[in-house]
Amino acid sequence: MENIAKPGDLIEVHFGKLIYEGVFLESPDDSKNILLLKLGNGYNVGFNKKEILEIKVLKKFKEKKEEFEIKKDPSKPNIAVIITGGTIASRYDSKTGGVHPLDSPKSLFKFYPELFDKVNVSKVEVPFMKFSEEMTFNDIQKIARKCEELLNDSNIKGIIITHGTDFLHYTSSALSFMLGKLNKPVVLTYSQRSIDRASSDANLNLNCAASIAGISDIAEVVLVGHANSNDDFCYVMPGTKVRKMHTSRRDAFKVINGKPLAKVFPDGNLEVLDSFNKRNNHKKVKVRTKFENKIALVKIFPGQSPEILDYYSENEYKGLVLELSGLGNAPLKWSKKIKELTKKGMVFCVTSQCINGRVNGKVYSSGRKLIEAGAIHLEDMISETALSKLGHVLAKTNKGDEIRKLMLTNMVGEINPRLEE
Repeated sequence: MENIAKPGDLIEVHFGKLIYEGVFLESPDDSKNILLLKLGNGYNVGFNKKEILEIKVLKKFKEKKEEFEIKKDPSKPNIAVIITGGTIASRYDSKTGGVHPLDSPKSLFKFYPELFDKVNVSKVEVPFMKFSEEMTFNDIQKIARKCEELLNDSNIKGIIITHGTDFLHYTSSALSFMLGKLNKPVVLTYSQRSIDRASSDANLNLNCAASIAGISDIAEVVLVGHANSNDDFCYVMPGTKVRKMHTSRRDAFKVINGKPLAKVFPDGNLEVLDSFNKRNNHKKVKVRTKFENKIALVKIFPGQSPEILDYYSENEYKGLVLELSGLGNAPLKWSKKIKELTKKGMVFCVTSQCINGRVNGKVYSSGRKLIEAGAIHLEDMISETALSKLGHVLAKTNKGDEIRKLMLTNMVGEINPRLEE
């Protein structure tokens, strides 16, 4: 019976006394005896093919091949778009029930016609197409080099980078250090839900990102995304102070130990909330992509043995960010191991497992022991940002005093000196 239906078709499945209607999905290789159906409510259901009484095809699936032309208006500012993948550059596949990357920039832009109301997309770069969990710091270096080229192009007013959500805050922080003080906006944006879903956050995010990239005076690496669960406006969030705080909400990203730089509304209006580096179109940007990859982020939990640090030492890691408790404390036995490995040239930086607040190693004896061992307490820095900064700093120098000084220097807003303890 299933031979008359093909994946993607809208079908009716008669199963016992019940009738189900939905889209026929491809079954995984190990589930050939199961018929998969995507119901109208978005859930998938599986049927044993031997127990199906009848299948009716209600509507045959037809692949839409829409032509889309990227239009340019000389009265609008020119921006560049760097497409790297993620949900924002994917769409629902009616054959499999999952999402797949779009095959070309035109396939992406035809879903976002409002983008062209404010700006011209004069350049499109696709250095790779990856979901963010597959990305490495080497990929971020590729993005940074593309940004340098585009930022120094006098015809480009700003850059939008489309990106997956899961590791987006690693990219935003690493780019902040690699690009340094900017002349124009570099705007990362995303979507939690694919562009063909009615509840997608992609259109508002990209529309607001276009306003920041092409029109605003903000010259920083920022993340633009939903400010709440509605489609009211987006926040403009500093790249070193933002973190993904929810698995699936549209307002997944929040500013940690700081506040958004601005609100941006769908019509392009901007409400400034904090100070920022301003646009300077005459400035040239020199990217610094050197990065030390032999680094790691280690979270300490109750009863954990410091012997885990020997693994990193034996594998010639240059530095670790230790996510410790509260103000930056660890069991006393960790101090001895850290002191031993610090003498061998390994660098240890301390952040807190608490979401908000800053570390202070001078309050408790365990913290003071860590200071004596050589650990560097990184003020109110986010752990993921600390990791990006450590790789950036270790690529510059291997001298202990210089490393400490640079890690505690506020380079691109990663430390908030106004934050109260």
